[in-house]
Amino acid sequence: MTFSTIIVDDEPLARKGLAIRLQAYNDINVIAQCCNGREAIEAIRAYQVDLMFLDIQMPGLNGFQVIEEISKQGLKMPVVVFATAFDQYAIKAFEVHALDYILKPADEIRLNQTIDKVRQYFKSSIDAEHKLKLIRLVSDVTGNDCQQILTELANNKPVNLSHYSDVLAIKDGSEVSRVAIKDILWIDAAGDYMCVHASDVSSSNAISNRQENTHILRKTMKQLEEHLDPKLFIRIHRSTIVNKNTIQKFCSQINGEYFLVLKNGKELKVSRSYKEKVKQTINK
Repeated sequence: MTFSTIIVDDEPLARKGLAIRLQAYNDINVIAQCCNGREAIEAIRAYQVDLMFLDIQMPGLNGFQVIEEISKQGLKMPVVVFATAFDQYAIKAFEVHALDYILKPADEIRLNQTIDKVRQYFKSSIDAEHKLKLIRLVSDVTGNDCQQILTELANNKPVNLSHYSDVLAIKDGSEVSRVAIKDILWIDAAGDYMCVHASDVSSSNAISNRQENTHILRKTMKQLEEHLDPKLFIRIHRSTIVNKNTIQKFCSQINGEYFLVLKNGKELKVSRSYKEKVKQTINK
């Protein structure tokens, strides 16, 4: 059996390097090399794609959003192998969901192991299990309920997938902390880093009584905003984002400055440019 294969990566050298290595396998037929997620979806629509080597971090649609779009459009889901530059600690969050993953650049031994898994997969015909893992991945990444996705797919209904995650992965040295988005109180910028202030779920069920943990994340405010649902979070300053559920009251002072008081007593300054938007949120 020959497996029709596509490679999806925005880096030309990475695509070319993987394609060259795959030439060593007679049963792997690379029919397309895609430089972005949109091209991948079109290739899947146009060809009978059995196997997809998929980069995770790409401009436009990232690897997870490619999976979302395939599900949304009702296309046949190929077997997915993640090809990523993420280190082995971060990849643990995704490992159980794809058939396999390889770290770029792929070495010969690791690629051999992956191709063996691909062959075994097609021999055992466990398509349903693989599809379930991918749906769980979409659920983890987007916050959608896994059972709801399965029900909608079974009834041939379009799956309404949000692209907002319910977990924020934060790397600290050799460890990765998975912080629930709902537990984030507020976020402020500190130079090139973001300080993510989250409640300690072990201390209480009430946000106002929980202890606070601060996690340091190397991202820009704009990048971080893309992961946060605007229905839940609001920008109150060019360097501050707040969870709306943590807001206690909005205050103005004699000197013309404005502040938010959170349920835990924390006061955060509201800049004039965000004042009206914050007031509208409070009054809803």
